[in-house]
Amino acid sequence: MPHLDARLCMLLSIVPLAIVPLVKEEYEKTSLINNGITTSCVKGTEGNNFASRKHGLMSSLQVLGQFSGLLSPPPSVVNAANSAASKAATVISNLKTGSGNLGVPNRNDSSVKAVGNMLHLIVEACIARNLIDTSAYFWPGYVVPSTPSKDSLLVQESPWSTFMDGAPLNSLLKNALMASPATSVVELEKLYHIALNGSEEEKSAAAKILCGASLIRGWNIQEHVVRIVVKLLSPPVPPNSSVSGSGSHLIGHMSLLGAILFGVSCSDIVHILSLYGVIPEVAATLMPLCEAFGSLSPPSNHRSSISDETSVYAIFSCAFLFLLRLWKFYRPPYEHCMAGRGGPVRSELTLDYLLLMHNSRIALQNSSAMGRLGSIMEPLQSTPSQPVYIDSFPKLRAWYFQNRACIASTLSGLCNKNPVHQVANKILNMIYRKMPKPTSVSGNPLSTSSSSISGSPINATEDAHQRPILPAWEFLEAVPFVLEAILTACAYGRLSSRDLTTGLRDLVDFMPASLATIVSYFSAEITRGIWKLVPMNGTDWPSPGANLLSVESEIKEILASAGVHIASCYPRGMPPMLPLPMAALVSLTITFKLDKSRDYVHGVVGQALENCAAGISWPSMPIIGALWTQKVRRWHDFIVLSSCSLSPFTRDKKAVTQLIRSCFSSFFGPSVTGGSHLSANQGVNGLLGQAMADQGVRLPVAPGFLYLRTCRTFHDPHFVTDVILKLVIEWANKLGNEWACGGPARLRSGRLSLAAAVSGVKEVANLGASLLCIAGGVQLVQLLYEESLPTLLLSAGEELGGAGPASNILEGYVLAYMLILSGAFVWGIGNTSPAYSSAYSSRRARVIGMHMDFVAGVVEGNISLGCDPAMWKAYVSCFVGLLLEVVRDQVVEPLALNSVYLSGFQEQSSSLTRLTLNMSCCMILWKRSFPVIVLGTSYKGGICMPA
Repeated sequence: MPHLDARLCMLLSIVPLAIVPLVKEEYEKTSLINNGITTSCVKGTEGNNFASRKHGLMSSLQVLGQFSGLLSPPPSVVNAANSAASKAATVISNLKTGSGNLGVPNRNDSSVKAVGNMLHLIVEACIARNLIDTSAYFWPGYVVPSTPSKDSLLVQESPWSTFMDGAPLNSLLKNALMASPATSVVELEKLYHIALNGSEEEKSAAAKILCGASLIRGWNIQEHVVRIVVKLLSPPVPPNSSVSGSGSHLIGHMSLLGAILFGVSCSDIVHILSLYGVIPEVAATLMPLCEAFGSLSPPSNHRSSISDETSVYAIFSCAFLFLLRLWKFYRPPYEHCMAGRGGPVRSELTLDYLLLMHNSRIALQNSSAMGRLGSIMEPLQSTPSQPVYIDSFPKLRAWYFQNRACIASTLSGLCNKNPVHQVANKILNMIYRKMPKPTSVSGNPLSTSSSSISGSPINATEDAHQRPILPAWEFLEAVPFVLEAILTACAYGRLSSRDLTTGLRDLVDFMPASLATIVSYFSAEITRGIWKLVPMNGTDWPSPGANLLSVESEIKEILASAGVHIASCYPRGMPPMLPLPMAALVSLTITFKLDKSRDYVHGVVGQALENCAAGISWPSMPIIGALWTQKVRRWHDFIVLSSCSLSPFTRDKKAVTQLIRSCFSSFFGPSVTGGSHLSANQGVNGLLGQAMADQGVRLPVAPGFLYLRTCRTFHDPHFVTDVILKLVIEWANKLGNEWACGGPARLRSGRLSLAAAVSGVKEVANLGASLLCIAGGVQLVQLLYEESLPTLLLSAGEELGGAGPASNILEGYVLAYMLILSGAFVWGIGNTSPAYSSAYSSRRARVIGMHMDFVAGVVEGNISLGCDPAMWKAYVSCFVGLLLEVVRDQVVEPLALNSVYLSGFQEQSSSLTRLTLNMSCCMILWKRSFPVIVLGTSYKGGICMPA
C-alpha cells in the first residue's frame, strides 16, 4: 500500500505532537487560575468547571478500544502491535510477581506475549509524549494474552541492547538495527556521534540505520530522528578549517552524506519530512551540498554514477534532484502564465518561497515569543541561526536562472568559441560513441539546430571514448543546448528515435542530475506546442497498442462510477500519437531499471511525466499509462487509478463540474436532510469511500478521492470557485423548498424544521468551504472575498436560483457561513503565534476589510445589488454575527489569560468598527444561533450588544 508508513506517522506521531500543546495550554490556564489571576470574564471557568483535556484524552482512548473493526493493524505492523501489547503484559506480570514496578519493563524480557492492535500503538505513542502514563496498561481488556508457541518461548535479545552494550557496527548488526526502530533518544544520540566521529564504514552504517526503520516506523521517537537526520545533512565545520564557508569540510563526510541522501530519497520518507514541516530546512541544507559537490570534477576514470554512491557526481545528483523535488520544479510552464487578476494561476512552491519560509522560521526562533505552537516545534529546532539566501550560492543561482530562462523562451544561439559550446560538443561525442556508423554523420549532424552548435565534425574514431570530466555545474549548463540539438536532428530525420533514446539514457547514466534539465527542457517544449506529433507505432517509437483501448475503457468506467462521463479519446484505426519531446521523454523513462538505488531518479520522473502530460492539449496520459503498465504489470491498477483516471480533470472543465457536483451528491444523498450522514452511502463515507480493494480497483470509486487527487492540477482554479458557489446555493435552495413546502399544507409535522434547515445550511457551507480551500488555498479564498461573492450578489436574482423567501434567506445564510469558514480554514481565527501574524494577519485584515467596505457601500446605497433583498439581509446579519461570535469566543473569555489575544481583538474590532461606522443600522441584536439585523435610521455610535 503506497505511503502506508507516512499515514501511520500522521496517526501515531503527528497527532500526539499536536495534542501536546493543547494539554500544555490547559495546564498553563489552570496554573493562572490557581494563582488568582482571574477577572469577571473568566470566573465561570474556575475550579472544577475547567474540563480536563488529559482526562478526556484517556476516556477517548478507552472508548476507542470498543471499536475493534477500526483497530485491526495492517500486516506490516502486526509485530509492532504485538510487541506493544506484550510490553504491557510484561509490566503487569512483573508487578504481580513483585519483580518489577509500574514502569518500562526490562528490555530483554520478552517471555510474556500478548495480542496487539492499533490501540496499543496509539497508547504507546501517547505515553512516549507524556500525554498519559503506564497506568493505561491496567485498563479493562487492554491486555489479551496470546497462546504460547514454540517460537514465543525463544527469547531474542534486542539488537539495540547489543548496540548499547558496545558491539561493533558490523554488517549483521547494521541490518538488524535498520530493520528495528530505536527505543530511546539515548540510542539515537549515540548513533549521531558515531555518524560524525566514527570511521568511514561506521559513518555510513550509522547514517543508514538512522534512515531505516527508526525514521520510517519509529513513531515514538520519530520527531527526534527527523531532527537528527536534517542536522546530519549539514555537518559542523571543524574548528581548524582554513577557509570558512567554502564547503571543503563536506568532502570528508562523503560517505555519511551519500548514505543520508540515498536513504531519505524514497517517497515515504519525503512524505514524512513534509508532515513534520521540515522541507524548508532540508532545502536550506541541500543547497551548500549542491554548490560544493557541483564545483568538483569527478576522477578521470568516471564512467557512470548509477552504482557508485560515493562519487562526486552521484552525491551531487542525489542532492540536486532531491532539492528540485522539494520545490516541484517539474510543474508545466502554463503555471507561469499570468491570470487576468494580475497574479499567477495558482501559488507555486518555488525555491525562493522555501528559503523565505526557512528564514522566517529562523527569525521566529530568535524572537522572544514563540506562541502556542512553540511546543510542537521544539523537537525540530535544528535550523542554523543565520538565514540562507540563494545569492550565497552563485553556481546554483546561475543554473536556477538559466532553467527559468529555458522555460520562458527558446534557446539563443552560441558562438563557436563559447566554452559552453565546447562542453556541449564533448557531451555529444560521449552520447554518439555507441551509435553504429551508418547513423553517424560525417559533418555536424546538428547544423539545423537553432542553437547553432557547430565546429569541427564529429569523428567516430577521434576521441570516441572521450568523456567530459568537468564539474557538474559546467556540465549542466551545456545540457539544454545538447537536448535542443539532438531533438532537432531527430525531427529532421538525421537521428533515429532509437539513437535519441539511447543517447538520453547514456547522458542520465553518466550524470543523473541531467535528468532535471531533460525534464525541464522537454516540459517547456511540450507546452510550447511547436513540435510535430510522432506515431507510437512500435517501429519508430514504442507502441501502447496492446492495452491502450483496455486502459481507456477502465478509465471511463472508473470515472463513470464517480459520476463523471467523458468521451473516447482516440479514434479506432489510427495509431496513437505524441509530440516529439513527450515521446522522447516517455521512451527514456521506460528504459529505467526499477531498483531502490534509483529512487531519487524515479521520484522525479513519475511526477514529471504526469505534469508534462497535463501541459498537452492532446490526451497523452492514457498512452503513457499503457506503456508503463506493459513495463510493470503489477503497477497496472495503481497507474490506471492514480494517474490515468485523473488526467481528464487537468483540461476538461465539464469533467471538473461533474466531479464537484458528484461530491455534493455523494455527501448529502438525495436530500440534505434525507437521512443520517453516518450511513454507509452518505457523509464522509460516501464522499471519500471506505477502503480500496486489496486486489484490483473496487468500483464505484468515491468522487472525493478523485477530487483530492486532482484539485491541485485544475487548469483554471478560478472556475472552481464559481462552480462551488452555484452548487452551495443550489443545495440551500433545496433546503428552503423543503422548509417551506414539505408535507401537507395543514400538517406542520411534515415540514422541515427551522433547526434542521439551519443545520443543513452549515453542512452545505462546510463542504463547499472545504472543497474550495483544498483546491486553491489562500488564493481562492481571497478571490472569494474580493470578487466571486460580490459578483454573485451583484448579479440578477434569477441567476441565484432562489424560488421564494425561505430559499432566499437560507441562500444568504449559506453564503455567509461559507465565507467565514473559508477564511477560518486558511487564516485561522485570532493570533495564534508570531509566525501566524507575519504570514497571514496583514492579508486577512486587508481582504476582510475590502469585503466590509463592499457591504457598507451596499447598505449606504452607493452600490446596487441584483439579488433578492431578503437574501441580502440574511447574508449581512449572518456574516456580522459570525464575526462577533469569533470576537467573543476568541477574545472576551480568554482575555485575562493570554495577552496575545488582545492584539487579535484589536485587529478584529478595528475592522468591525470600520463596518459599523458606515452601516445604516438601528441595532444589531445578538443571539447565539441567529443574529438579526433591523435596518432603520442611520446610527453611527457602534454596535449595541446586550449582555
